[in-house]
Amino acid sequence: MGTFLGYAFTLTLLFCIAQGKVLHYDFVVKETPIDMLCETNRTVLTVNGLFPGPKIRAHKGDTIYVNVTNIGPYGVTIHWHGVRQIRYPWSDGPENVTQCPIPTNSSFLQKVILTEEEGTLWWHAHSDWTRATVHGPIIILPVGGTNYPYKFDEQHTIVIAEWYARDTKAIIDDALATGGDPDLSVAYTINGQPGDTYPCSDGLMYNITVVQGKTYLFRIIHSGMNEEMFFGIAKHNLTLVGMDGAYLKPLKTNYLMITPGQTMDVLVTANQSLGRYYMEFSPFVDTDASTNDNVTRGIFQYSGSYNHSETPALPELPGFTNKSDAGNFTIQLRSLNSKEHPATVPTKITRNITITVSVNQQPCPTNKTCLGPQGSMHSASLNNISFWTPSISILQAYYNNISGVYNDTFPDKPPFVFDYTGNVSALGEAAFVSTEVLMIKYNEEVEIRFQGTNFGAAENHPMHLHGYSFYVVGMGDGNFSDSYVSQYNIVDPPYINTFGLPKNGWTAIRFRANNPGVWFVHCHLDRHASWGMDTVLIVGEGPNTDQKLLPPPQHMPPCSGL
Repeated sequence: MGTFLGYAFTLTLLFCIAQGKVLHYDFVVKETPIDMLCETNRTVLTVNGLFPGPKIRAHKGDTIYVNVTNIGPYGVTIHWHGVRQIRYPWSDGPENVTQCPIPTNSSFLQKVILTEEEGTLWWHAHSDWTRATVHGPIIILPVGGTNYPYKFDEQHTIVIAEWYARDTKAIIDDALATGGDPDLSVAYTINGQPGDTYPCSDGLMYNITVVQGKTYLFRIIHSGMNEEMFFGIAKHNLTLVGMDGAYLKPLKTNYLMITPGQTMDVLVTANQSLGRYYMEFSPFVDTDASTNDNVTRGIFQYSGSYNHSETPALPELPGFTNKSDAGNFTIQLRSLNSKEHPATVPTKITRNITITVSVNQQPCPTNKTCLGPQGSMHSASLNNISFWTPSISILQAYYNNISGVYNDTFPDKPPFVFDYTGNVSALGEAAFVSTEVLMIKYNEEVEIRFQGTNFGAAENHPMHLHGYSFYVVGMGDGNFSDSYVSQYNIVDPPYINTFGLPKNGWTAIRFRANNPGVWFVHCHLDRHASWGMDTVLIVGEGPNTDQKLLPPPQHMPPCSGL
């Protein structure tokens, strides 16, 4: 079956680095027939034949080895979303950023190093659009001898996903070739089930049977590609207690707003009359771009004697375009900031960075017909630079001092100042296309202010940083002003890895750059990431041995240019 990569790790290396237990999983990426809606004889890419994929279960501080074998039709990579991978970006996964794809009929042994993470994270493919069906949960339990900061009786994992009518790699390949919009998804699913709102669904619906009086922990993962979602359960309150592998101060609410890439830990007490209640995901839409405005539902049903044929009650969720409710939910998030789980917010900032986030248009090349707005090509950018993915790994080029792969000149501020959220019609929408990376010194205290702009189809952007969690110290509408710094929350801001940048607004994050390596930054709406709404942080090494990159595995997936 071709060359199998990564087995050269010795037992000494396997065990000396691990802080907790060493766990082993086997992933086989392959095409699998999945019956969905009215489709027949359809195959999609999966791991181990499952949609969603297999659950990884570990404790805080464990080290996980996942042998990923690819027998699918094209190369893939796997990312461990929210795992910091301290000093070891070699297994982080973004295609041609930290590795080249795992070729078909080969394997790559990936090391996943857990340190401070505790709660719910997830893994997913990070090449082309294959994460639509290649994804699954990572459940990180408290280390032995410690407890959750809240109580519950049972726990369940809920994965929201988007389903497409054809192969997702073909969808994005076609869109990038023509410059047009990629296909919309045709359905949303909860744990692989579309619910009863779709034709040919045959009543396939995820359901949870609960006991009156018990409290349930829901680990909710948004693996969807391009749509943010509201979530609620009819007549039941939710208590949000964790997000992105870290604890929050309990937030009581009757709905969530969750973006692609985010995970949320939610307590639900079964305290209503015996019956059946819909739980529903419905999209949040704040853009003029085309969207999938369907919903998906599951059932929260009580055990006991009652009329099970009655139509379940529906939750009262915010309307699709309710920007106010989406924002009001997000600004309430606070870190737990307890003795056991303190917030350590950087306060002596040594590096201030401002990054504008834009949806752009590029001119159509000569002698080509393009399907973007007014015959242009869709594009996107950070600081007016549309990221061009190189043909070989940036990490390997950096580590081996290979020139010509990237430029280390990504700017600390936009190329020029304008009214970012005002009328931009007089400004050109084309961005500079290049592979630019942002260099950061080890141990700097970094603040990045992300500024939304009014170019193109502006909307909320879920921005994700690999290799780090960070504190969201401020957020607001309009253009950022230095006067807002005095209003930052530096006591208990949420500590997360993916945040929603408000449409035509700003968000400020802080972190200490104490994890050397090559780390991807991108919008988690995949159409925007594919158009270039990305960059790379390269965090340098410190002077001490434990501040330097760990060596790479002997066998990385091959890059054609190396």
